[in-house]
Amino acid sequence: MRFVVGPNAEIVPDIEARLPGRGLWVTSLRDIVARAVARRAFARAARQSVTAGPELPDRVEALLTRRCCDGLGLARRAGSAVAGFDRVAETVRRGDAALLLLALDAGDNGRGKLAELAGGLPVARVLRADELGAAFGRDRIVHVGIGGGPLGRRLLLDLTRLAGFRPGAAVNVPRDDLGDLPGDHKADFAPARPAALDGGTEAHG
Repeated sequence: MRFVVGPNAEIVPDIEARLPGRGLWVTSLRDIVARAVARRAFARAARQSVTAGPELPDRVEALLTRRCCDGLGLARRAGSAVAGFDRVAETVRRGDAALLLLALDAGDNGRGKLAELAGGLPVARVLRADELGAAFGRDRIVHVGIGGGPLGRRLLLDLTRLAGFRPGAAVNVPRDDLGDLPGDHKADFAPARPAALDGGTEAHG
């Protein structure tokens, strides 16, 4: 997860890793970002006085949530996302699904159904039912299927990063599907690790 020092010496989350300035990289986990704030690691990494308040992990979560929801909406408009168990199941049977989403607040029955459906596909349980539903103009959605291609890969990466900030969230990525993700994802339910450094520094010990 990349951060930069803003114009007012405020630590700014750079979700898209495009903001100018030297990057300060932190593992995409809520407790590690909170620890970096508490221990003034950002100031040491930036070698200057900076402002990084305790609300920073919540801010990161909000930005990642918006990015994931925007990505899901983009996939829907591109015809790469379907919702509802029956439609998702049909997409899986046709071999057109590359990623399955299950609402974070779904019950055990919903989780069991998706587990049967998933096979060897990546499964993300990160966004809530209302957040999944908003992308489709509905109140709530429990099951979503995403097709392959760049949109699906970007969404998988963003959901993996967001999972590190949400209690109970998980991304199950089979070993064979890890090639497009940064870092050493060798365990299921593993949050993303930092992308390649751009000459910046890591802000945690």
